[in-house]
Amino acid sequence: MTHWLHAIANSGFFQSGQVINALWIGSVVAVVSGMAGVFVVIRGQSFVGHVLTDVGAAGASGAFLIGLNAWYGFLSFGLLAGTGVEVLGDRARNRDIATGIVLSFSMGLGALFLYFDTMTTNASAPMLILFGSIFLISPAVAPLVVAIGLIAVASLLLLYRPLLLSSVNPEIARSKGVPVRMIGLAFMVVLALAVEDGALVIGALLSTALLIGPAATAIRMTSRTGLALLLSAMIGTLATWLGITLAYASYHWPPGGRGWPVSFFITLLIFVFYLSSRFVPERRRMDKRLTQGTV
Repeated sequence: MTHWLHAIANSGFFQSGQVINALWIGSVVAVVSGMAGVFVVIRGQSFVGHVLTDVGAAGASGAFLIGLNAWYGFLSFGLLAGTGVEVLGDRARNRDIATGIVLSFSMGLGALFLYFDTMTTNASAPMLILFGSIFLISPAVAPLVVAIGLIAVASLLLLYRPLLLSSVNPEIARSKGVPVRMIGLAFMVVLALAVEDGALVIGALLSTALLIGPAATAIRMTSRTGLALLLSAMIGTLATWLGITLAYASYHWPPGGRGWPVSFFITLLIFVFYLSSRFVPERRRMDKRLTQGTV
């Protein structure tokens, strides 16, 4: 293990501009996704997170088609979908219907855009959109991704108490004067930012893993929401850093000369972390602690 780490350190790993860029972006995205994911798990909105990635993929395909960076497409379509689902679905059943309608339309639109992408512009667009490539993120886009991520983190911290109460018990939140609908809409915007940034790192098909996996692992390890936010961000960041390191090292693995996908390593590590957390006794439910005023 020491020999392997020494070889990585002497291979120019920390002197590579692409690697440093990937580490910065990956860290910010992992923190945002991990923190937002805790509330996604509490609110039972895992499916919505998956929908946002699919809708964002349609936007990224359209961005490729007109010569823009895929991130702009991910972000714009994700924000439209997130706010649309929340506005159209005022009840759980209506939200499911609205989500299904948005998903089906966006997938059809994305298929059309990808068809034209492969015919006219970039034959590799489907792979980049669906599975990501953190080493190929443009340095010009990196500051924007980091800035958006920091804004999302600040928003979650600002919304923390009312968002937690409205997530666990909307009726109690309303009785205390919390604007549940507005809080839900604000969170959906933050969720869209987290999901679409994650799609840029590990692809539209896999970004849900970065959103849900660390959060589910952290929630099994602690019943305190604040600590779960911290643990989830740390787990996601650790998986991202190790995934980038392994992907870099894989250039020297068989068949040689071609690195393995970063998204594979990140999702594998998240899966391993979650399985490991199954051996930790599950803590008391957060909603019980909240109603007792101890969260």
